[in-house]
Amino acid sequence: MQNTKFGFIGCGNMGSALIKAASTTANPGNIYITDKFLDKAYELIEETGAVVKYIGEIAKECEYIFLGVKPQTMEDMLSEIKDILAQRTDRFILVTMAAGVTIKQIKEYTGDYPVIRIMPNLNVAVNEGMILYCSEAVFNDELDIFKELMKNAGLLCNMDEKFIDAGCAISGSGPAYAFMFIEALADGAVACGLPRDKAIMLASQTLLGSAKMVLESKVHPEELKDRVCSPAGTTIEGVRMLEEGAFRATAANAVIAGYEKALEL
Repeated sequence: MQNTKFGFIGCGNMGSALIKAASTTANPGNIYITDKFLDKAYELIEETGAVVKYIGEIAKECEYIFLGVKPQTMEDMLSEIKDILAQRTDRFILVTMAAGVTIKQIKEYTGDYPVIRIMPNLNVAVNEGMILYCSEAVFNDELDIFKELMKNAGLLCNMDEKFIDAGCAISGSGPAYAFMFIEALADGAVACGLPRDKAIMLASQTLLGSAKMVLESKVHPEELKDRVCSPAGTTIEGVRMLEEGAFRATAANAVIAGYEKALEL
């Protein structure tokens, strides 16, 4: 992998987070980055050691080309490099991360090339991300290189493409809901007299530990919830209030709304 060249087109929040994670596993000198606004790319040089290139150079030279632009601009961006890609005689892989844009669409925009479709979330910025991925016409050893490159970004989950949008409705949008829940818990604690910084710390660590408990114990969340709820105790009283506020139904509806919006895109 040390001789493999990785290109990133787009240095927004998600692109930058993936570039930072990639720079910890690959040779930074072989990570080429660019953005419509080149100052964004240059800001990453000192932190990652990556090399700023023009979009055409990335399209011509890199074996893995990460397409980190918004869904609405994907077709226009790919039109800029379509002819360059067509002139290549070596093998390369397109890695798309645009919500709602299918592998079939990427091939329609560019040509019949191997594609990995990924849906990472914001938490890759702290190496605890969730990256959903599927692929077409990509060899196992090529997938191994991709997974090695992304291993420090967080957890990777391979799934059929038909489930990607539903999965992203949880992992992609979910951090926003989690941040809101952390803030809400902290607000409650502040109302009880706890200082704001302590309240946010307690709420954040509580969610972090609870998530780790679910992942590592393999116990259903409902059972874990019941373990905390003592008869006639404080927790079951709080759970009752959440149920009165349709907490679970509202959270489920948020996921469904995000999924339906992805289908519109």
